[in-house]
Amino acid sequence: MNLFIGIAAVLTLLVVAWMVYPLLRKPTDDGVSSNKLNTAIHRDQLHALETDLARGVISKQDFETTREELQLRLLDDTESYEAPAASGSTGFWTQQRTAMVIGVSLPVLALGLYLQLGTPAAIDRIATASANPHGGEEQIKQMVESLVTKLKANPDNPSGWAMLARSYKAMGRYEEAREAFEKAGVFITGNPDLLIDNAELLGILAGNNLTGKPQQMIDAALRMNPEHPMGLMMAGVASYQAGDFKGAVTRWEKLLPLVAPGSQDAEQVQANIANAREKAGMPAAASNLLPPVPADAAAGMTPEKINQMVDRLAARLKENPDDLAGWARLARAYRVQGRLDEAASAYAKTGKLLDTDPDLLTQYADTLAMKASNLQGKPTELVNKALAIAPKHPMALMLAGQAAYQGGKYAVAIRHWETALTVLPASSPDVAQISAEIADAKLKMGNAK
Repeated sequence: MNLFIGIAAVLTLLVVAWMVYPLLRKPTDDGVSSNKLNTAIHRDQLHALETDLARGVISKQDFETTREELQLRLLDDTESYEAPAASGSTGFWTQQRTAMVIGVSLPVLALGLYLQLGTPAAIDRIATASANPHGGEEQIKQMVESLVTKLKANPDNPSGWAMLARSYKAMGRYEEAREAFEKAGVFITGNPDLLIDNAELLGILAGNNLTGKPQQMIDAALRMNPEHPMGLMMAGVASYQAGDFKGAVTRWEKLLPLVAPGSQDAEQVQANIANAREKAGMPAAASNLLPPVPADAAAGMTPEKINQMVDRLAARLKENPDDLAGWARLARAYRVQGRLDEAASAYAKTGKLLDTDPDLLTQYADTLAMKASNLQGKPTELVNKALAIAPKHPMALMLAGQAAYQGGKYAVAIRHWETALTVLPASSPDVAQISAEIADAKLKMGNAK
């Protein structure tokens, strides 16, 4: 037993060190950035253009038109650009504070879970579990049942009931999770995370409807933590479902600064905001602009000027509709601005270019899916075309998995997502999300049997 405790302590410290070290290490910038390379190329092209103008090779009007084309191309190339964080603190959750929380909480949580759920005799069952392919699932069930037994013997343990409720919820045993949350009583009212968990559970049981009691719980959680990301997301959904589109906009616009700029989550929140604003009869958000361009690459490019350039590109394309690359560039610009109807129309005009470019196909599919909140139909056709061209295209695989999941084809969804994991870099923020979706799909497959 002492040997086990010693080994467990050493392994825990190693895991903590492994997780904390990258957060404490100072970031380096010794690689060649594709964004910097694109900026340098743009600068050289702009300089050559200015030289041609000075020599009288091109007219002033041609110079202005070509310069705008160069700037819009740079916007395409830097669409996913994220400015590097400054070394100082930019908010409460600095890297150092995150490292401290992980370093303190991980060992405490590990010890707490073992004291709550574990028994020394379980050590002897490791060999049995490893010999059984379903040993991991069986052991989790045994741990949950052990907690149930302890709670029956000592029902006056609200934190234990809350832990059991979360366990049942993760296992898809929703009715039992609801009963466990009820037995936790007022304990959960002082914890925003538990309130949000309970609200989500009640929403699932109500057919994915968050109005009523779930919304009251979400509001209570936000009173304690006004910047709770999941709370803000669900509050927006609840307001939207209740027909309070302005309320949904308020919640989601508060959420937007809390998600990673340029990420899929940010794009989804922006699309939600644009949709809710349209339904509320509100003007398009001023924040739905093209992403920032490095200052030394295009000095003086204000948001207004960017919008003017996009509008001028649209006007030129009406006069020259055969410029397929131009339509693709315009479609991406509209998409980032949240102008989804115009983006979809522009993607449809990319013609033969669309048939051979998996990036364009997946962007078009994602745009249509954001409009309809569903990947079935035309989006799925576009995704399948993309996979026929590039069978391991990460975005196409992720969208194909979502489409299969929405259609109840969980095994197909898992296959697409597992393939995506083989091509995504380990550092990709999508890895954790895909892994969670795979676990959820497997759980739904098990419940369907």
